[in-house]
Amino acid sequence: MAIPASLARFCRLSGRTLVSLPGRNRRQIPVSARRWYTSRSPVNNLQFRLDERTAHSSLDLFKKDTGVIYRMLGLDPSHVQDNPERFRDWAVVFGDEKITGGSHYWEVTVKKSQEFRLGVAEALMSRDDCVGTNSSSWVFGYAQRKWFAMTNNKIVPVTLVGKPDRVGILLDYEAGLLGLVDVQKPKVIHTIKAQFRGPLCPAFGLWDGELLTHSGLEQPAGLK
Repeated sequence: MAIPASLARFCRLSGRTLVSLPGRNRRQIPVSARRWYTSRSPVNNLQFRLDERTAHSSLDLFKKDTGVIYRMLGLDPSHVQDNPERFRDWAVVFGDEKITGGSHYWEVTVKKSQEFRLGVAEALMSRDDCVGTNSSSWVFGYAQRKWFAMTNNKIVPVTLVGKPDRVGILLDYEAGLLGLVDVQKPKVIHTIKAQFRGPLCPAFGLWDGELLTHSGLEQPAGLK
């Protein structure tokens, strides 16, 4: 099935653009702008680095594997260590920790990129897919100066004035909630409602510039 031109831009390959997506495993998951409800899930100070084993050949890690930079040409895939964990077609990288419960919070400096995705994905998600295009990943993205929420190939606009230098990601595993956080207020801007069934990893897609992750953080006081 053909995909919109805007989506093709969001998820392009290094040097070429995707023109179709597989139709398998499609399951509707509500994506909504809803208030974040406090749950009883235990709060954990998740600390992770980016997992080089998963990084697409167009992505380079830096600052002790807490940052990622996009290289338009990238490396020749034949020069990258062969690993079944590595994303083969998409500029995606996972964090190196698996999440099986609890409430978690981390932040990402996004000021040096104009096209990216941030969120979580099932640890066993297919390395042939892009985050946001299947029912195994839940992300917030920025492209063409607009924010959006995305899962199962469904895009929902997120109303956010401008582009902050840094945003937060709030995950409540048991409640099935993933929130995009304005770190200045602090406030949950948009929430994705999901049903998490297996281990999750922090997930990142990047198509220009760089991202820097900040984990091991306390959830901001008064966040709502």
